Amino acid sequence: SASFQIEIKEMEGGKYTYFYDEYGIGWRMPKVGGLYYDMFDHPLSGDIDEWDVDRYVLPDPTNPARFAGIREAAKRVLEEEQRALIVGNISAGIFEMYLWTRGFQHGYSDLIGNPALSQKILRGFTDMQLAYWEKIFDSLDDMIDVVQLADDFAGQHDMLISPSSYRKYLKPLHKEMFDFIHSRSSAKIFLHSCGSIRKVIPDLIEIGLDIINPVQVSAAGMDSAELKREYGRDLTFWGGGVDTQRAFDENHTPEEVREDVKRRITDLMPGGGFVFATVHNILSNVPPENIMAM
Repeated sequence: SASFQIEIKEMEGGKYTYFYDEYGIGWRMPKVGGLYYDMFDHPLSGDIDEWDVDRYVLPDPTNPARFAGIREAAKRVLEEEQRALIVGNISAGIFEMYLWTRGFQHGYSDLIGNPALSQKILRGFTDMQLAYWEKIFDSLDDMIDVVQLADDFAGQHDMLISPSSYRKYLKPLHKEMFDFIHSRSSAKIFLHSCGSIRKVIPDLIEIGLDIINPVQVSAAGMDSAELKREYGRDLTFWGGGVDTQRAFDENHTPEEVREDVKRRITDLMPGGGFVFATVHNILSNVPPENIMAM
């Protein structure tokens, strides 16, 4: 929030820079060759119980500093710039925040071994985000075109939790979030969810998802033509425009990039419901010629 100040420090003799965010999560990046901050400390890690979760204080999602000037900025986007208004979430997704605070090892094992603890943490982040969105809609009425959410629960080859675990632990909370957003706004719901999510795409459609991103076409089961054929009537695909893993870096020619882009447009554009974008960030090993070819 605007009232929280990040303080960047050095650790391990200056090898890393690091900081703690407002959730108490520690992030560090190598000073030499580092491109991203990665997590190294989780505030709810270790041997904890529900009492420890009760004592963990989440940031105030309704802090007025978060919303200062937001209505004026929204009007400027809509009226002066005549652009679509996209509003992002207060944090990463509820499953991501659960793992980031509990730690990955404990987070995954607790889903099986201590589900009550898992549910308590997930519930806390769900309530925090619902309170944030309520304040957003109070501030902006029905000015929003797209509500931007994110929650990663899949990897390159499969989901990070089973589809049955998704349906048991996460789907009800995602549905609660989607239902609330749709009840307060005509905005479309955008979900960024990387990896091989195909097994639960029908579930996401069922609970009201409108837009999927980044459409990671290189992941298992994420063939762009098949996705369009099976789900194109129900979903807008935002992404998938070029395979950033397998067709974009210095090992590929501009012609290969053009061919991949043509393929994705051919697969995803018919009938509409396609917002062209790369699958993910353009990294430093992508030649400018390939960007221009795209």
